[in-house]
Amino acid sequence: MNIELRCSEDLDVLKQLQRQERNAKQRDRYRAVLLALDGMTAPEIAAKLDRSRRFVQQWTYRYRDGGPTNLAERPRSGATTKLRRDDEAAFHLRIEAGPNGGDGVCALRGKDLQRILKEEFGAQYTLDGVYDLLHRLGYSCLKPRPRHRKNDVDRMHEWKRSAPLLSSESKRNTRISASKSGSRMKPGSVSRER
Repeated sequence: MNIELRCSEDLDVLKQLQRQERNAKQRDRYRAVLLALDGMTAPEIAAKLDRSRRFVQQWTYRYRDGGPTNLAERPRSGATTKLRRDDEAAFHLRIEAGPNGGDGVCALRGKDLQRILKEEFGAQYTLDGVYDLLHRLGYSCLKPRPRHRKNDVDRMHEWKRSAPLLSSESKRNTRISASKSGSRMKPGSVSRER
């Protein structure tokens, strides 16, 4: 590659940055530029660093255009959210308030939140997108199953205690056999009469 030092102290700066860098990808960027400054070609550098030729060209050209400071990774903005940032607080309050009479459920599920986001906030989300949004807002999808408001805890415990198959007081209906297989078989010493 035909690249030249931009400044006389750049060589020392690049060597120092390479020695101090802990991120392997960033360290390879510095190494690619140093090797290009030594006169190696892009394919030779790519083979030596086990990187693509495009990687070598990209970072050497960035050095050429802006010096060692131009080799740092630039922050990425990412995709914008479908739910506006100022609506997140209102959505959070809506979740905390729980289902209202118009929801027709006793607990909000992902499908319900997907509908609420579309109808009340004008944000179209997939079901996976709803769960990603909830995770980003600090919610966990693990929640105990809701209990119906008419459940009587004392009656449930009484039923569990007195149910014939669940009760510890019920007698065993199955004979206990000596067989280890669990099936009802005659002992091996009894032979069949002919």
